[in-house]
Amino acid sequence: MSTGIAGWITCRQVLNIMVIFGFMLNYALRVNFTIAIVAMTKTLVSTVVPDYDDSTLFNVTDTTMTDPTTTEGSVIKEADKFEWDARQQNLMLGSFFWGYVLTELPGGRLAEIIGGRRVFGYSMLWASLLTLLTPLAANTHYIAVVILRAVLGFFLGASWPAIHPLTAVWIPPMDRSKFIANMMASSLGAAITMPICGFLIATIGWQSVFYFTGGLGLLWSIIWFMVVFETPASHPRITPEERTEIETAINAVGKKKKPSYVPWKSILTSPPVWAIILTHGASVFGFFTVVNQLPTYMKYILHFNIKENGLLSSLPYFGKYAMAVISSHLADYLRKSGKLSTTATRKIFTAFAVMTPGFLMIIQVYMGETRSWAVGIFTLSLFLNGAVTAGYLGNGLDIAPNFSGTIFGMANTLSSFGGFVSAYMVGQLTNDNQTYGQWQIVFWILAVVYITGSTAYVLMGTGELQAWNNPPEKGDGNGETEEGVPLNTRNQTAAVK
Repeated sequence: MSTGIAGWITCRQVLNIMVIFGFMLNYALRVNFTIAIVAMTKTLVSTVVPDYDDSTLFNVTDTTMTDPTTTEGSVIKEADKFEWDARQQNLMLGSFFWGYVLTELPGGRLAEIIGGRRVFGYSMLWASLLTLLTPLAANTHYIAVVILRAVLGFFLGASWPAIHPLTAVWIPPMDRSKFIANMMASSLGAAITMPICGFLIATIGWQSVFYFTGGLGLLWSIIWFMVVFETPASHPRITPEERTEIETAINAVGKKKKPSYVPWKSILTSPPVWAIILTHGASVFGFFTVVNQLPTYMKYILHFNIKENGLLSSLPYFGKYAMAVISSHLADYLRKSGKLSTTATRKIFTAFAVMTPGFLMIIQVYMGETRSWAVGIFTLSLFLNGAVTAGYLGNGLDIAPNFSGTIFGMANTLSSFGGFVSAYMVGQLTNDNQTYGQWQIVFWILAVVYITGSTAYVLMGTGELQAWNNPPEKGDGNGETEEGVPLNTRNQTAAVK
């Protein structure tokens, strides 16, 4: 067993820790504005639904919340606020995704070429710097905030698909479910960000939210580049034992060439790829709808007050992360022990994580008007959905580690539009008609989407490596290397030889 950094922690453990905190901060940098805008606005004719998820960025709805800045002991003064109307607020919130959807696919491919460490690290670095500039932008003009948030989304959009290429070169195949579960730390980060930002707003002022989250992100970025490296071979502090352990496990199926191009035709006509894309889209659509609309449903249908609402709305975040960790450890154990094949593992956990919430939504249709049933079903649905980390979420690494970033980028680009569709769907169905009957239609739609998406994966998904992961080279084909190694790293190694 390798001793790793400082003789007591391995390089992979350091990478795990940094990725966990990285995704927590990733969400903190994107949701901080959705929390702070309530305190930044003078007249709260309409305010933001406090779900603290991506899809909030499209939706400004009337929740008649109490302005947190008017509580006793608040240091925020009216002069520190802005006269932004609902249209301007919605524009600022929605602009994040203008940039976000542009870099999902390019970010994944870029990480395959230059390495996930650079793409993830620099996306977080620039997003942190932009976060620190948010108070200045707000005091300049609301359009400055729109531009800043769009550029921030542009950088953060590349961060998610960048982790898959990094996983391909650092994590042995049988341990990848556990590592992919680190991405769900974003849910944990969102849940923790809510009370911290609320405390900062009430005691110091809304500006502190951006200085705090941006400062932490900047600190994390500096540490990331100090302790994380593109490959085991390039890490200056890795022990020979750990390097050998990683490289032996990854190359167990034999050395493969790192392709210099993307076989787009093979990818776009591959049923396993579309299984991932369709299931990811269905899962994220359901997640966006449940989490984004949960506070509204609790207020208008279940009649919870805002304090009860805020507490109960945070439960799904914690539950989803807990299930992500539990299921990923179980999945890797089942695969390592030979009790289940990779294909069977991915299909079983995907069905459990995506199909089961679909059946729960059918129960919600009939039982959702009862408080205890409704809260229990919502929480259980999101809890079970965390098992996607053992299912389809890391499946791109199984079928094509060389193009795992590209595949995830495609899937996440499509699923990002789930926020638009979800908000529009619920808005159209419940506009001036907040009745249980209309919400039953929402639940039926969710049930169909969940079940259809998971069925597509059960029919078309696989855990087998695809032949197009290593397509024939157009050139001379020199430069044999491990799967997943960034192209620039391969070229530099070849030059040395």
